[in-house]
Amino acid sequence: MNETKYLSITAITRYLKYQIDNDENLQDVYLKGEISNFKAHSRGHFYFTLKDETSRISAIMFSSNTTKLTFTPEDGMKVLIRGKISVYEATGNYQIYVSDMQEDGIGNLYIAFEKLKLKLEKEGLFDKTHKKQIPKIPSRIGIVTAPTGAAIRDILSTIKRRFPICETILFPALVQGPDAHTDIVKQIKKAEEFDIDVLIIGRGGGSIEDLWPFNEEDVARAIYNCKMPTISAVGHEIDYTISDFVADVRAATPTGAAEIAVPNMVDLLNTIDSFKIRASKVVSNKIDNLKITLSKLKDSYVLNNPLHIYQVKEQRLDGLIDKLNSIILNITQKRNDRLNSLLKSYVLNNPKKLFENKNYILSKYIEKLEVLNPLNTLKRGYTIVKKDNKAIDKLNKLKQNDEIEIMFNKGTINATVISIKEN
Repeated sequence: MNETKYLSITAITRYLKYQIDNDENLQDVYLKGEISNFKAHSRGHFYFTLKDETSRISAIMFSSNTTKLTFTPEDGMKVLIRGKISVYEATGNYQIYVSDMQEDGIGNLYIAFEKLKLKLEKEGLFDKTHKKQIPKIPSRIGIVTAPTGAAIRDILSTIKRRFPICETILFPALVQGPDAHTDIVKQIKKAEEFDIDVLIIGRGGGSIEDLWPFNEEDVARAIYNCKMPTISAVGHEIDYTISDFVADVRAATPTGAAEIAVPNMVDLLNTIDSFKIRASKVVSNKIDNLKITLSKLKDSYVLNNPLHIYQVKEQRLDGLIDKLNSIILNITQKRNDRLNSLLKSYVLNNPKKLFENKNYILSKYIEKLEVLNPLNTLKRGYTIVKKDNKAIDKLNKLKQNDEIEIMFNKGTINATVISIKEN
């Protein structure tokens, strides 16, 4: 009976590595694809994924080769690379070790990202004037993300650690795949039906394809139109999506979003204690100042000599009364003097003589009027000629055939001018 021989993982991995490393077709390979998940290591090495429409391969380019590049690789960039295929024993993954890389244009996803970003920016969806303030002490927080995974765990654990009295409501949504953007929009609108102070929208890290639902236009507009303040927490610190630009606040990570959304309970308690100390100090100082004021009042001259104050007022009142009496007496005396003067006046003592004088003056006026009275002139044989009821004083005011009226002392006659003769 043959005994079955089992191989170790290391053995089979080394065997596959040996087979690949000795395959001449895999030792000098030219590939064309799009970069995603790009990472530049602090030692100068480049790690990234090279992908096309249906497949992907891990890639590494050591610093000895990266220094030859004339451009900086980034996610979404299409490149032409040359290298060899091998197996990384620690993980058993096959990957390409890149020796040379050239640009081959920008990937379609990156072009779509920039196009939508420019469009929404022109419409004003990124303007700071539209950003809503995150409340300092929220009572309820909504979370739109996948119900499982590191993102929701990090958010909930951080909120519980920092501000355990805050309520959280999860609105589970697909965060990856072709239907994810529609589901995210649905959950954002559903969250608006609840009394929520702030809404966190996001997911954990991933490739540009994984994060793409957060680059969709309908998601961006749903976040922009959301009635409550929003925090975008998509991917890791280096990842940026359209949602980050539209949201009221962008957090580098889901954990960072939770830290922005809620205060630290310990810090709040310390602040309250500080306010207590300050309030106590203010009250204590106020009491001390009032005690000093009270002490001054107790020692004041007014409280210690109230009768003297009264006496001073009494003396002043006496002075005012005397002054008033003096004024009244003075006015009365002037009125008496005026009355006596009137009583002694010539008019009151000689009223008949005054009447005779007035009568004499009146008779003189009558005499003057008699002299001027035109009727008296008529008595002396004179006449008055009138035309149109107006006295004629000049001959040139008349002409032939004028109708005139001639007034005598007793009576009038009407006449017609036949002729006019001047002397």
